[in-house]
Amino acid sequence: MSLEKNYQPKSIEEKHLQKWELEKSFACGLSNGVNKNDLLAPYTIVIPPPNVTGNLHMGHALNNTLQDILIRFYRMAGRDVLWQPGTDHAGIATQMIVERQLNEKGIELDRGQVKLKGKEGLISREEFIKKVWEWKEKSGNTITKQLRRLGASCDWSRERFTMDEGLSKAVRQVFVELYDEGLIYKDKRLVNWDPKLHTAISDLEVEQRDVEGFLWYLKYPLEGLKNKFITVATTRPETMLGDTGVAVHPKDPRYKNLVGKFVILPLANRSIRIFGDAYSDPAKGTGAVKITPAHDFNDFEVGKRHNLEMINIFDVSGCLNNNVPKEFRGLDRFVARERVIHAMTELGLLEKIENNPMTVPYGDRSGEVIEPRLTDQWYVDTRTLAKPAIEAVEEGKTKFVPQNWSNTYFEWMNNIQPWCISRQIWWGHQIPAWYGPDGQVFVAENLDKAEENANQFYGEKTALVQDPDVLDTWFSSALWPFSTLGWPEKTEAIDRYYPTDVLVTGFDIIFFWVARMMMMGLHFKKEVPFHTVYIHALVRDEHGQKMSKSKGNVLDPLDLIDEYGADALRFTLAAMAAQGRDVKLSSDRIQGYRNFITKLWNAARYAEMNGCVFNPNFNPSKCTLKVNKWIVRELAQTEFELSKGLSDYRFNEAANVIYQFTWHTFCDWYLEFTKTILANSETTEATEIRLTTAWVLDQILLLLHPFTPFVTEELWEKLSPASGRRTSLISASWPKELNKNANQDARDEMSWVVKLISQIRGVRSEMNVPARAKVSLFLKNGKSSTWKLLKSYSDIIQQLSRIKSISEATEVAEKDAIQFVVDEEIFLLELTNVINFDHEKDRLNRELEKLEIEIKGYNSKLSNQQFLSRAPTEVVEDNRGRLTEAQNIKGKVEEAIKRLETC
Repeated sequence: MSLEKNYQPKSIEEKHLQKWELEKSFACGLSNGVNKNDLLAPYTIVIPPPNVTGNLHMGHALNNTLQDILIRFYRMAGRDVLWQPGTDHAGIATQMIVERQLNEKGIELDRGQVKLKGKEGLISREEFIKKVWEWKEKSGNTITKQLRRLGASCDWSRERFTMDEGLSKAVRQVFVELYDEGLIYKDKRLVNWDPKLHTAISDLEVEQRDVEGFLWYLKYPLEGLKNKFITVATTRPETMLGDTGVAVHPKDPRYKNLVGKFVILPLANRSIRIFGDAYSDPAKGTGAVKITPAHDFNDFEVGKRHNLEMINIFDVSGCLNNNVPKEFRGLDRFVARERVIHAMTELGLLEKIENNPMTVPYGDRSGEVIEPRLTDQWYVDTRTLAKPAIEAVEEGKTKFVPQNWSNTYFEWMNNIQPWCISRQIWWGHQIPAWYGPDGQVFVAENLDKAEENANQFYGEKTALVQDPDVLDTWFSSALWPFSTLGWPEKTEAIDRYYPTDVLVTGFDIIFFWVARMMMMGLHFKKEVPFHTVYIHALVRDEHGQKMSKSKGNVLDPLDLIDEYGADALRFTLAAMAAQGRDVKLSSDRIQGYRNFITKLWNAARYAEMNGCVFNPNFNPSKCTLKVNKWIVRELAQTEFELSKGLSDYRFNEAANVIYQFTWHTFCDWYLEFTKTILANSETTEATEIRLTTAWVLDQILLLLHPFTPFVTEELWEKLSPASGRRTSLISASWPKELNKNANQDARDEMSWVVKLISQIRGVRSEMNVPARAKVSLFLKNGKSSTWKLLKSYSDIIQQLSRIKSISEATEVAEKDAIQFVVDEEIFLLELTNVINFDHEKDRLNRELEKLEIEIKGYNSKLSNQQFLSRAPTEVVEDNRGRLTEAQNIKGKVEEAIKRLETC
């Protein structure tokens, strides 16, 4: 079965995906029904569950590629691997999609409101939930299909969903247990309120935008003192109607005599107190701060410290309610702002207005300005749960890679606030709490138990109403490492695969997900949920800018897979995934690694055409030829460094070492070194070369498989019939017992030959020597060992360096030759009749002048503090990179000029 001339990714990827799933190649031991006693040590990763509404984006592609590399590596190493897949129900996002579809049909959700004019009807909660499930069954598996295209080898037979029955049971049990322990409670606190969605949202769903705003200076009349005022500065004048105090710094001499006195709140005509609090910054604004505890997070804390009244002035839509004067009631908050400013101006109480650059919170899904709002919500006592989670990382039970992310974790955990877990939407886990007619709450896993408790409490059968709110999506996600394995039931999977090994995730959800999984895992399983948290960086565009639709710089992974193949995309992401450094991605990069895939394919075709057939009985330690001993030794070193790179989560280093070995050591050097031997097909040396070539290629496929599963599986399959193999590559064993310390002499010799040829090629390139020109090589006062090497490898050196002769240097040769050094030995290339030395000097000096101008320009920019402070970080880094590149080229040009000057 000969290989096609060109690698065609699309048909090959589809073929192997179907074959792998048909053969259950992704299944863990338990899924395969293997005898538990025959299983090796487990290795477990739980996938960060993508939203059921989602489509594959570049962040998913990076995250899942890195996970899949680990999974395939440890699977081949013989571990009982479970990569647990699943999706998140994505409460708000999913509700918005289905609600929008219903709205297009003229249907609104019946939230007890008056039927909207012009609409065909309302839909009940039960009917809506049914519609969502219908949508989920029809469209909710898009993201998992796309992950398959990437090559994600999850155990899809164990796929879970955060709203499936098993996980829902886990959610209810956790809620009830935490409530019974006093760790879940109801409280009236400020939340991020979305006036469009009519629900509280998490900090992760808030997008901070920089805008040009204003600072209004308002004068509040001092009570009992005519024409005396205290001036406060605010960015939100409409909230003054909910003010209940004015704060000044206790040590601010301007206001020392006013502490304890009162002002009359304009428009509302209420008396509010002036008090001292360090929250007020004397250097900011006027040093006096209006306090609106019900509509500002900082003010809320100040209000609690001073026992201030908390007046909620907004309804669910962000309109002013009945707690404000009549003339402002029902107004949208931004309309009310204009009315308040106008009214204060009319009263002569607007002192001035200043431009004020500021950050404003927006709902990432609704696009509405978020309103801090005082509401009754359910909370988790995270301060109590955080203590063991902090200790676990301090004691090294769970480590972060890179390690510096543990500081981020500690900073948040040590300052953790109560977690608001209730949401005012319909899609999600409805809170398992029921209320009696007097508001008494009964928390239970189901209605029957709640009624049983209520009947006992009231002494008679009593009707209950369930809390209409649902739980924050992150609540069910926090249970993911153990709920997906069957908890709260006692299952084999829990016993075997918990705790998991590593969590691969982005830094942006350390707070929202990683920390909460730590808290829940330790509380309910008494063990950390994972031993390692690997934090990968962001994928940015080639200039280092964040990808966004508005910028038009988004790279779609599915488009890239269509154009270049999944393997090229995967290898690019891995090769660029350096710890702590963002991935700057471009289609050119991916095209470059597609060329690498092509190089591998062509090497396999070369081996096939030259009769290099893998022999399972081949013993690489029995090789007799130095070139074969060398390639075997290099392969062993490559396997060692690659395995270490993956074990240490240094994906870029692992990818680079196999890239260098495959492209350069094997293709560029070994195959070139051995071409002439293969030409004599009947010799013993040629036979050994064929066996070694086939064996090394086979090992390359094994080592590359975690990175590029499709092309390696295809080559393995196509080359297998001749070798008699029947197993798929995905099920093959990782290379073992490769001795990286053997054949050191052969490695030293061949490495010297490679170095010499590389130096000759480098000098030829620097001197602009025509590619076809053959030149003479001289050795000056060489050692006998060097002459011995030159003699042994003269054919290879001359062939690959375009050298016509190798001899001892003479005075005449020294006068007209370019010198270079290899391991302290002086070599010369005679170029007198090949290049014009004067022309080359002029060319190089012109290039040097151009480089010096470029370097001067970059240095000028990078020493300009105004440029450094104003330019985006990615632009500064780009200039630094260009400076380094120009300096490196300058060094090479200067070296070439020096060589010419010695002639």
